[in-house]
Amino acid sequence: MERAIGCEMEAVDQMIRHAVWSAGASGIVVGVSGGIDSAVAAAFAARAVGPERVVGVCLPSAVTVSEDIEDAQALCRSIGIECRELSIEPVLQAYRGYPGLTDTPYLAGNLMARTRMAILYAIANREGRLVCGTSNRTEYMLGYCTKHGDSAADIQPILHLYKTEIFAVGRAMGIVQRILEKPPSAGLWAGQTDEGELGLTYPEIDAALQSLERSGWKAGNEVEERVLRRVRASEHKRSSPPHL
Repeated sequence: MERAIGCEMEAVDQMIRHAVWSAGASGIVVGVSGGIDSAVAAAFAARAVGPERVVGVCLPSAVTVSEDIEDAQALCRSIGIECRELSIEPVLQAYRGYPGLTDTPYLAGNLMARTRMAILYAIANREGRLVCGTSNRTEYMLGYCTKHGDSAADIQPILHLYKTEIFAVGRAMGIVQRILEKPPSAGLWAGQTDEGELGLTYPEIDAALQSLERSGWKAGNEVEERVLRRVRASEHKRSSPPHL
């Protein structure tokens, strides 16, 4: 298992180095939330091109808990990358001036994700960097992401890894223990957790996705049916826009 993880990590390192080299980029910028996905993605970036060429940006809102900010800072210190903190609250406050744009947690959450990505790309444009994505395979297949928000990126170092595999890689990398132990959350509202919103645990979802892939996407039980419905409903998030 350790050898397999080691080979996997080296392949990701090579992919990142090639992307940075072929783009002539000065380095990488990654949004760090204090969660496991951004922690592993940032650690991959630092391994691949050196921590001095990676910037982690923490982008809290009014609903971001202080522990997440502290964990993002601790992650950056542990892997040796620069950490910047920029509140997105002034931008969100401007959105609240438009009727209906932030009426539900869903609408507000999508605006948060897209605002964060817009800031990351502004930094990348200014400094000649590539934006590192933090999406994993589980959430990508379920469509548990925001178009042009957290799903946008120049490189996606963990997109091939299921959520349960992210934790295994994180442990192998020595990611901050508190990040490894906390319940995954997008931090979109107080008390929000990913598993609570999805209605299934990540081990259940990953097992269902792997079984569905082996069976040619034919569900064999109720959990697989639920997961398959999400996969089908989110197909548009994984496809290029239709065009002539």
